[in-house]
Formats: sequence, C-alpha cells, structure tokens
Amino acid sequence: MEESVYNSTVVGKILLTPDLMILRVRTDEPRPKFESGQFTQIGVLAKEPRSQNSILIAEDLPPNKLIKRPYSIASANHETQNFEFYISQVKSGQLTPRLFNLNLGSRMWVDTKILGLFKLNDTPKNCDIVMVATGTGLAPYISFLRSHILENQHRKLAVIHGASYPWDLGYYSELTFLQYTFKNFYYFPTLVHAEKEWNGLRGYIEDHLQSGILQKEANIEINPEKTHFFLCGNPKMVESVSSILKGYGYTKHTRVKPGALHVEEW
Repeated sequence: MEESVYNSTVVGKILLTPDLMILRVRTDEPRPKFESGQFTQIGVLAKEPRSQNSILIAEDLPPNKLIKRPYSIASANHETQNFEFYISQVKSGQLTPRLFNLNLGSRMWVDTKILGLFKLNDTPKNCDIVMVATGTGLAPYISFLRSHILENQHRKLAVIHGASYPWDLGYYSELTFLQYTFKNFYYFPTLVHAEKEWNGLRGYIEDHLQSGILQKEANIEINPEKTHFFLCGNPKMVESVSSILKGYGYTKHTRVKPGALHVEEW
C-alpha cells in the first residue's frame, strides 16, 4: 500500500493539552451527507513517526500497513468535505501517537463511508434530549448542536460532560456560549479532580444525576416518555448511568426495538 491511499489533508490542529486535540481535516472529495452522531474511520500508514511524548513500544508493523480506527465526527452534518475530530492520545497506542505527530498540510486517510446508529435527531420531536459524555465522547454532541440547535428550540437540550481537570473540558467556550445564547440549552461540566479555583460542579456524572440536577436546574424530567438520553464515553460511566436510567424504566435503543436510552457502540 503506497501513500497514494491518502485522500485528505490536515487543515487545523488545536492542542488543548499534550494529549488532547481537535483535528480538522479536508477530504480530497466530498463525502455523503451524514447524520449528527455518526462516525467514520481515519488513519495513517505505519511508516509515519510517533509523537515525541508517546511511549515507544515494540512494533512489528509493515511500513505500508494502514492503521485506522473509528472516530465520531464533531463537525456539522452539512460539512461534507471539512471534518473535525476530537482525539485523546493513547501514549502506547498505534494510531493516536501518529495522529498527534501530524502537522498542517500532512496527508492522511479518511474513509469514504460514514456509519452508525447513534443519531441524535432521531428522537421524537416532543421529547427533551440529555447528552452525557466523558472525555472525547463529547464529539457527536458537538456535531448535533452545530447542526440542529436552531431547529430544536422547542425542547430542552442538556450536555453533561465529565472530565478530570478544567483543561480537559474541550469545547468549554463553545458550549458556554450556547448556554448563554439559547434559553433551552443547559451545560453541566463536572470535574473529578477540580482545583480550588473551579467554581463549577465536582465529582462524577452519576452523583449529579441522582441528586436531581436535571430537574432542579433545567426542569428536565428523567422519564422515558419525556426525555431521551444519549451516552458516549468511558464504558464504566456508560454502564453505571445505564443502570441508573433503567431504574426509571429506560430501555436501550436498538435497530429492531426503539428505546429512550441511546448508547454509542462501535
């Protein structure tokens, strides 16, 4: 496999921390219009160098092997040639250290297919939407808000984002701006390792759900007939929040059996 497999160019790279970035990519050819919440695969060849702050590991990969992984798309759904991805570096991984070493103008591969059943705009129009994420699981919600917040002012929307430190809250400024701009949108960032200067929520997402923050602060009822929940991120968070919601009568949404609990699974 030659470098001709590459079909996209890096046009933006924002390092939020040494191990957290927003990567913007322009594909050589437009992709089909997608639905917010879906994902595509991105990758580079094994010959590409790793980032300097990754962990050097023994690798026995053919230089022209394409290393690829699925990533949720953070850009708006009308952007069919300019794509944005929210990526955390796994220092001992095969792909992310190579992605973190890319610079403006670097070439890479983006799949021509966009897939996934995690479609936020599929929810009934009379239901509120709560989007729960840890870490980079925030990406599909950014796409949804950029694509659909204007047409969803008739219902309440909330994002609950769990992270370790303030600098791990990617898109904090954008989400805060939306909260001040749209009366129906609520943003609840919560930190596990908050410093004393942090004036926001502290602790785990599960604690805040059980404390009734949605009802108290946003008048959003945890009721599968009235509110749909979307979960994306750490598997432990997804499992524990799912358990809490099942106690309220939530059932998992599948292709054959619709439910009010949507879980991102690749």
